[in-house]
Amino acid sequence: MNEPNSSGSQKSAKPTWVKQDGSRINVVVLGGSHGISAEAEQRTRECIDKFFNVVDDLAEQPALAIVLGGDGSILHAAKDVSSKQVPVVGVNLGKLGFLASISPDQLSQAFQDVVAGNCTIVEHLMLRCSVIRDGETIASTIGLNEAAIVRGAPFAILDIDLFVDGQLATTYSCDGLIISTPVGSTAYNLSAGGPILRKSLDAFVISPLSPHTLTVRPVVDSADRIMEMQIHGGAADTAVTVDGQVLANITELDRIQVKRAVETFRMVEVAGQNDYQTLREKLDWGGRIRHKK
Repeated sequence: MNEPNSSGSQKSAKPTWVKQDGSRINVVVLGGSHGISAEAEQRTRECIDKFFNVVDDLAEQPALAIVLGGDGSILHAAKDVSSKQVPVVGVNLGKLGFLASISPDQLSQAFQDVVAGNCTIVEHLMLRCSVIRDGETIASTIGLNEAAIVRGAPFAILDIDLFVDGQLATTYSCDGLIISTPVGSTAYNLSAGGPILRKSLDAFVISPLSPHTLTVRPVVDSADRIMEMQIHGGAADTAVTVDGQVLANITELDRIQVKRAVETFRMVEVAGQNDYQTLREKLDWGGRIRHKK
């Protein structure tokens, strides 16, 4: 596994799966079917069969995982592939595709580049979120996008203490609190008004949901910090979620710890992929106002 360099940015690596004897690389295909055009999926799988040897699951130690769908499919697969440290090739058969950025019309060229090793493996930061009660960890998981405290009924404002490396940073009065990775900065964090981070940065974004104080703004801090959150009061179904899935219901007796995960998310990038291009094309992001004709 590549370690972050001294400047804090994450390293990339060249592929190790290139074979000189002409034999095919073993890959596992994940995602697909749900919400995807059957015709598009069939064409994609036929293209995969031309370039790779497809195995049944991650237990067979494939060199790559090819994920079909959109970013939701990659998010769903992230925990399993990261625990095995299998690099991911994302094929966008969905709608948005920040991570699953290879479109169907690029498949043949992209797969040729991957087989030949004309690509880069970029390791993205993941987080580990743990719920600690009476000194014991009662729930823990890794996430690619974010960990968030979300309030439950009767939907009163939450008071949430934020601790950084064991020191109280501030107390938020808000509807909830998000701690996001750079990859997740274009997800829930962006919807909450948080900043967009380059995916290769070593940082967390702390973004409150509907803060009650006008001076409260999102904060970006080093991913080497350990963040902890604790609520005051809160309803019975106040919960901590990781990548949109409920990890646990929480009370004021719990501390929610978020820190850098040991695992990283290893993404295969081919030529022609660019973060700013993705923002322009996927979010219609621009630096000027476009007047309607």
